[in-house]
Amino acid sequence: MERKHLLGLEELDADEILSILESSRVFKEVLDRPVKKVPALRNRTIVNLFYEASTRTRISFELAEKRLSADAVNFSTTTSSVSKGETLRDTVRTLEAMEIDMVVIRHGISGAPHFLTRHLNASVINAGDGMHEHPTQGLLDLYTMGEKIGEFRGLKVTIVGDILHSRVARSNIWGLTHLGADVTICGPGTLLPREFESLGVRRVTDIDDAIHGAQVVMVLRLQFERMEGGFIPTTREYFRLFGITRERLRRCPGDVIVMHPGPINRGVEIEPEVADGPQSLILDQVKNGVAVRMAVLYLLSGRRADGARGVVEQVGAQAGGDIG
Repeated sequence: MERKHLLGLEELDADEILSILESSRVFKEVLDRPVKKVPALRNRTIVNLFYEASTRTRISFELAEKRLSADAVNFSTTTSSVSKGETLRDTVRTLEAMEIDMVVIRHGISGAPHFLTRHLNASVINAGDGMHEHPTQGLLDLYTMGEKIGEFRGLKVTIVGDILHSRVARSNIWGLTHLGADVTICGPGTLLPREFESLGVRRVTDIDDAIHGAQVVMVLRLQFERMEGGFIPTTREYFRLFGITRERLRRCPGDVIVMHPGPINRGVEIEPEVADGPQSLILDQVKNGVAVRMAVLYLLSGRRADGARGVVEQVGAQAGGDIG
């Protein structure tokens, strides 16, 4: 990659996406070893700047940074000067003075990572901004699909749920369409924007029609924190009309895999038996997230994709012990 920042999948082409996925496959080998660490980013300092709550994304980035031997600094709004009224610009200027190398930012306002790129010399990675994008989640979802199915061109993927408020949906749609997949989005009309129809995305409000013939069903959480009312009648009604259940999946021809970026509202968007069942790749997504974020951090540090294999093989040949 020739890029300094990762702000969204809309801006990446197919070759760049595939390069990240291939590097992710290499780094995933590290996670299956007794010593889960490589010295690729030793002496690099990375700040995790999270203005919104997170479990999977934040821990995944922290683990990825430690697996690469980077120095990770975790920022919390509740224990920083943000709680005293400090602006994002002043926080950024403070970070710049500390001569950091990378910033991973999650923020409730769309465009916050782009703002950072105009005021920081460090590389910026978008860990989710408002209703814009969540590119590393999109990449780990693509990696999980590719690992299970293989070919993306012609792959039939249905995304079900709160499309309107979902940055995960947007990153997945951009990534999948760049790679030639056939994408269907489904949900209540109030949560189903028309903006993606220009990309050839099919928009339907009938769940059985949406998942018929799908190879991948991606379920999205209802984002109640972004809804101010009027989007759905009740959660019970939503589950009746759009919930992913064993009965609905049994009516799908062939094998279909189920994914969810989390956190899950069990019994609202997905039946617990489906979330924990044999068709679910939800925990695979979590594990793959560390490898994908290792690849993103490695590539944005200026390292070449074809160098990842050499780093992993060199360390793998060592006779144990902590190399960090």
